[in-house]
Formats: sequence, structure tokens, C-alpha cells
Amino acid sequence: MNLYLMRHANAGVPRDNPVLDDKRGIIKEGKQQCLMMGRMLAAAGVQIDVIVSSPLKRAKQTAQFVATEVGSEAPVLVSKALAPDGEWAAFQELISQYADREGVLLVGHNPNMSQFLGRLLTGNGPGSVRMRKAGVARVDIGRRPAQLQWLLDPRMMRSIAVMAGKSARALSAKARAAKAKAAKAAKAKAAKSVKPKAGPAKGGKK
Repeated sequence: MNLYLMRHANAGVPRDNPVLDDKRGIIKEGKQQCLMMGRMLAAAGVQIDVIVSSPLKRAKQTAQFVATEVGSEAPVLVSKALAPDGEWAAFQELISQYADREGVLLVGHNPNMSQFLGRLLTGNGPGSVRMRKAGVARVDIGRRPAQLQWLLDPRMMRSIAVMAGKSARALSAKARAAKAKAAKAAKAKAAKSVKPKAGPAKGGKK
């Protein structure tokens, strides 16, 4: 199984009141992050069979936006194992429920998502891997210990897009220069191949 762990997108400033904080939704930037990461998953041909979210609003919204982008028609499921106070044992049990699926996306919160990822990679030992908001980690849990295949987040995706744009512009400029050089050489060659016609002889005998 390929397991995709995702931290919820940007939901603004945390609330001091726990009840209000649980109802905190993602902000405009958070929606953009969801769309970016969802489109990345779709472009990479990622197959998602099951999507499970924390019960909190910001996580469910993140899961729903990503589900739309990857073309998933299945409903987003909810599990307390992915809540901010979710425990490792409950998280393991959640994974075992979908062991027969090809791809499973779990959306939750930090710090436990970073800690869960770390424990998967260290074989149940202590560990933590930094996950930024809307970050997605792909983990092959068919191995023991699990193997991290990649970890991407919106900041990295923007940097990649900028570098790709610069490379494309540089290649385009080189191509234009090479084309102009070739055209100039062809023109010069054509000019040399054209010889002036000989005129009538001057000063001949009468």
C-alpha cells in the first residue's frame, strides 16, 4: 500500500478557546495550497482509493478539496485517530483497516502527523519528520520499516515551478539564438553560391 500523509492546509491563527479552534476553517491561502497539492497528485497519476480525515473542520476541508482535484468520488471518511490528540496505537489500527487498498490518504495535524511519519520510518521507534502546512508524504508501508518515497509541500512546489520557468526561458533563448545563427549561416552560404554572370568582351577586333 502507498500511504499518503497530509497535514491540513493553512487555517489562520489558532484560537485560545478549544471549542472555537476546532471549528477553525482554512483560509484563502489554505484553499490555494489544497488545489496546488491536489493538482500535483493528479498530475503524478497518484491513485487514491480511500481518504480519511481528522474530525476537525480544517482537516476535512483540506481532504475535500484534494479529493476533488484528484477526481475521487468516494466520500471523505472521518477518524478520531487523526485528531490533534490522536494516539499511535489508534493510528496503526486505522492503517490496518485499509491494508488491502492501493492508495490511502490520511489528513491530520501537527505535531502528531510528523511524529507518526517518523515512527513509521524508524520501525516504531521515536522520531519526527517536519511537515509544513498542506505538506504530503508518500510512504511505502509494504516495506519494514516503511520507506519514504517523497515529501512535498506548497513552498517546495512553488520553488520547483520558478526554477522550471527559468530553465524553460533559458532553453528558449538558446533555441532562438541557435536558430538565428543557423539562418545567418544559410544566408551567407546562399550568397556565396550565386556568381555574377560574365558580360560581353570589350575591345574585340572589327
